[in-house]
Amino acid sequence: MTPTVAPTSAVDLLVDWELAARTAAVVARPGPQLEIAAASGVVAELRDAARRATGHVVEVTGMTPRPGSEVLVVDRPGWARANTTAFRTLLSPVVQEIFDRRGRLPGTNVAAVGSRVTGAEVGSLLGLLSSRVLGQFDPFSAESSGGAGRLLLVAPNVVQVETELGVAATDFRLWVCLHEETHRVQFEANPWLAGHLRDQIRTLVGDLLAEPSQLADRLAEALRSVPELLRGGTSSPLLDAVQTPDQRAGLARLTAVMSLLEGHADVVMDQVGPQVVPTVTTIRERFDRRRAGRGPVDQILRRLLGLEAKMRQYADGARFVRGVMREVGTEGFNAVWTSPSTLPEPAEIADPIAWVRRVHG
Repeated sequence: MTPTVAPTSAVDLLVDWELAARTAAVVARPGPQLEIAAASGVVAELRDAARRATGHVVEVTGMTPRPGSEVLVVDRPGWARANTTAFRTLLSPVVQEIFDRRGRLPGTNVAAVGSRVTGAEVGSLLGLLSSRVLGQFDPFSAESSGGAGRLLLVAPNVVQVETELGVAATDFRLWVCLHEETHRVQFEANPWLAGHLRDQIRTLVGDLLAEPSQLADRLAEALRSVPELLRGGTSSPLLDAVQTPDQRAGLARLTAVMSLLEGHADVVMDQVGPQVVPTVTTIRERFDRRRAGRGPVDQILRRLLGLEAKMRQYADGARFVRGVMREVGTEGFNAVWTSPSTLPEPAEIADPIAWVRRVHG
């Protein structure tokens, strides 16, 4: 089978990306089974909802995005494959720099075996996550494609959740798109943000891989841990290795940024209101109840996958956004997007007044 990407950098010798994508497709649970006409209708409605959501998000946030990103309606394997590409883009220069410092690449036989093992592990994790993600804006794909990022909407998951909740499908699909479109606007209205977040991730991963005696093991752990790192969580094996003050500070700053992004999107999707999404109150109540009402097995799995940390980001970030807006309004809140120095510090996520004092004086 033709590889997803040619082995052109050190990171390609450490993970079999094609195997990761194939493994994810096998591990992913089957989604709702729809007739071809019904499935086509879902795809068309999600594309239309994403298009309509943009204007509402711009009106609520007061930010104007640059045009150019694409909207992809995907299935679970498609989401996983898109993320293997994103992870490779993120990790490639970090891994290459480490091997350049060592002055050599891993042996061919060792690399072949290790890449398959790591590829299978990354694929298994993505396969599990693929049934739980409704949508995702990927700002990092622009680096490899020369584009402006891409919005992924996972159609089978949207259909499954709206059915489980018993809510109006049209309203729920627009509600989901409002959240993901907010992420697109965050990055496209503030072009510096993607590069800043990418550099934070690469710096943290590079610092954690710096110990030469543990390089091989830590490289594999880094690749397995990137999904968790992108979610701003703290439960992966690699992140357990955070020990120095600089590493802890870097992880805290990254988590604060992710909390801001997720909390802001959650606030915006509800601020649009019933004039646009008539059943928004019902959707929010049932969606939050579904989040909290999982059984013990599912709760354990969510902790292992870092989803509990993700839920905390929504709540903590939303409280920060609402707290700032109460003090200085939407325009005052938007000062957060001015530069890296105006992003909230980790302690300010829990104390929005402190951010207001620091930024607005």
